[in-house]
Amino acid sequence: MKTTRQKISIWLLEGMRKQFSVHRSEQDSWWRVMCLTGVDYFSSLSYAPGIAFLAAGILSPLATVVLVLLTLFGAVPVYYRVASRSPHGQGSIAMLESLLPGWLGKLFVLCLLGFAATDFIITITLSAADAATHLVQNPLIQQMFLPLLHHRMALTLCLLTILGGIFLKGFREAIGLAVILVWFYLALTAVILVNGLLFHLSSNAFLVTDWWQQLLAAHHDSVWRTIGLSCLLFPKLALGLSGFETGVAVMPLVKGDPHDTENEPAGRIRNTKKLLITAAIIMSLFLLVSSICTTILIPAKEFLPGGEADGRAIAYLAHQYLGTYFGTVYDVSTALILWFAGASAMAGLLSLVPRYLPRFGMAPDWAKARRPLVIFYTLVSFAVTWIFNADVIAQGSAYATGVLVVMTSAAIASFLTTLKESRTSRMFYFFLTLVFCYTTAVNTVERPDGIKIASFFILVIMITSFTSRIMRSTELRINKVSLDAQANSFIEAASSGVLRLVAHRPGSVDYAQKAQESVVLHNISEDEIIFVEVKISDASDFGDEELDVSGERIGSYRVLKCSSTAVPNALAALMLYLRDKTHHIPHLYLGWTEGNPLVYILKYLIWGEGETAPVTREILRKAEPNPNKRPKVHVG
Repeated sequence: MKTTRQKISIWLLEGMRKQFSVHRSEQDSWWRVMCLTGVDYFSSLSYAPGIAFLAAGILSPLATVVLVLLTLFGAVPVYYRVASRSPHGQGSIAMLESLLPGWLGKLFVLCLLGFAATDFIITITLSAADAATHLVQNPLIQQMFLPLLHHRMALTLCLLTILGGIFLKGFREAIGLAVILVWFYLALTAVILVNGLLFHLSSNAFLVTDWWQQLLAAHHDSVWRTIGLSCLLFPKLALGLSGFETGVAVMPLVKGDPHDTENEPAGRIRNTKKLLITAAIIMSLFLLVSSICTTILIPAKEFLPGGEADGRAIAYLAHQYLGTYFGTVYDVSTALILWFAGASAMAGLLSLVPRYLPRFGMAPDWAKARRPLVIFYTLVSFAVTWIFNADVIAQGSAYATGVLVVMTSAAIASFLTTLKESRTSRMFYFFLTLVFCYTTAVNTVERPDGIKIASFFILVIMITSFTSRIMRSTELRINKVSLDAQANSFIEAASSGVLRLVAHRPGSVDYAQKAQESVVLHNISEDEIIFVEVKISDASDFGDEELDVSGERIGSYRVLKCSSTAVPNALAALMLYLRDKTHHIPHLYLGWTEGNPLVYILKYLIWGEGETAPVTREILRKAEPNPNKRPKVHVG
């Protein structure tokens, strides 16, 4: 009988070994998958106009024009390239990892994961807070005698709990539900904005004239000064750029051509590009029109904290001009799409962490399971909500920072891929990289809250990652060993006696001297010796690997050669394989390293070699608890 503790453990770690994959039967049309991206991208319309007005004031519409230009002629080309280079949803982070190999790439990825975590976590908390804001400030709900519906913090925490509970039970991204939510929300938003343009701005042209005169008066009647200031202010509206990384992340769900293959999914890439440009055009139109309507039609005081348009500018227009009942329907649709945006962000986090950290050796093995991560992310969301007091405006800076850093990394990755292309292509992507770097820098300087919370995530990831890597340093890590024909012949010839392997550093060709030293130090016959050399590949890698061993005869000496990320792990895996293959206990002979042992331990952790003998023995001890079955390690 299993104990309660064992049952809970099995339930928590369910699916730990399953790998994320999408079958063709689960794929769908690009425009429907666009709606899955849209629950994150389009839902930002609910709070973006209000944040934009607080950031740019009456300049908000002009700053939005600059943002739209950057979206269509900056973000879209960058993510076209990202989609072409990562058709399986890896995104810009994977591009940079491949372009910057080794520890530099790993550290860069860890930093980007911190910002990506900021992006996704704040998406969850900000969306829940804004959904609560729409419900709490709804006139009909205010008349109900339910305390929970009158308290934004409590309602936000409740929404987060429901979201976490659904993922604990098991959640599949429902494209059909996303299509309904997105089109219903966009249709209602379009009704509100068209009503504002046709029946209020066009019939009250003096409102537009007054706005323009105020704009010029505030900037000394200079149109160029106004345009220039708008170019400087647009980074504050960066929330309108969210959603592109999610658009690439959902690529595996996009249906391609029938003749597509996993290695060459040309149809999927083409359809994803349709998804990206269509979403960008729709969002740009809504951002531009909503900025004009909200800036001109809503009194400035209503945007302030506690005002009726605080975090819900378009909903304010719905209640003001289309009535309470229509406004209530809009509030409910907004709350639903915001809640689903949190679900999309949670799904993104659950695919992001298992893809990188366990493979880097920088997370415990249980991080591959969904439920422990859901609990952790939900608790983090509670903490972030509490710190920001469930305030939409306050969380906007942190959200914008996460979005912009990830997009800047995509621009950098795109530029690096053009280094061998034409000069025009290089200059274009270099200019886009500068623009995104400027946008990120301005946002960071003026709203440092974002970099503070991102730094916290980065620090936590770094500390836990390297702690985990140290704790897991004595794992076997190699799941398969294969020998070529020559190596097999060496082993078969020696398997009738005692199999004796002598570790030899690659690059040192004096096998005779090494053989003589082994005879003296270890008291073995030179005829028994088989040298084994392990060449370090990329010591920063950690994931399960295959060890391919080749045999080579150099003079009269037999040499086994292989490549691995760490010498002790490769030696231990090879010894266990030879034991199982020959049914005899093999013996490994190594020399002591001279110098400070702590320095050599650090060298092993970072470079994969150093204190080889004791580490190899410890790996073997953990892999084979029975001393009588354990390969022998000799040091002299």
